[in-house]
Amino acid sequence: MFRRALSTNTHLLRPSPRLSSSPRSITRQPLPKRAYSQSNAQESPDSEEPTSFPDPTRPDLFYHLLTPQTHHDVPSPRFGLSFLSSAPKTALSATIIGWLPAGGDVEPGLDDFKENSEFRALMHASIREALEEGADDIHINGAMQLENGWMHIHDGRNPPPVARVGDPDDIIATVLVENSKIIPETYQPGPAYRLCTADGVTTLTEGLAMRLKQRLEAHTQTENKPS
Repeated sequence: MFRRALSTNTHLLRPSPRLSSSPRSITRQPLPKRAYSQSNAQESPDSEEPTSFPDPTRPDLFYHLLTPQTHHDVPSPRFGLSFLSSAPKTALSATIIGWLPAGGDVEPGLDDFKENSEFRALMHASIREALEEGADDIHINGAMQLENGWMHIHDGRNPPPVARVGDPDDIIATVLVENSKIIPETYQPGPAYRLCTADGVTTLTEGLAMRLKQRLEAHTQTENKPS
């Protein structure tokens, strides 16, 4: 099924910047040095908010510095990567894509990235819902071209050539198409998909990315409600 599915994401958003496979940097550019200082874990001495800043080469991706002082559920300083600009209330929030260690003389890299399984589940639920509601023109058009068969949902960070299957790491999911219509209930998450590879962090089509951000914002409101 996975090898026969048609690639339709040839007109996705431009892929995110390639990540270094060395432990020096998670992006082409090193993270701001000030973020690695534990003494600068807060924006100001009187503030309890953790330092947050966008990726220098991808403005929709944010790094939130989480420390034991600002988040009781984190044992040591680390960065939480997120598509939301505001830091989560909990360091284990499902809105966090994954974590990188913070502090020390060596900047974190791809090998240090730890995925958040709860974010993965939330992302898949968001994508399936978007497909059910016809919220993504790219995949609607792809289904019309395919007519019948299995269609891959590829990560835009590394889109495959036309009518070719992408790398397993970049196949977010597969869905059945019948009579040019997506059958949402056949949605199957890609078993080898990775949230972060040498080509970048998850990059979705505009429609899917918008739905995911809405889901993340709604989840944040739920997490912030008094228990």
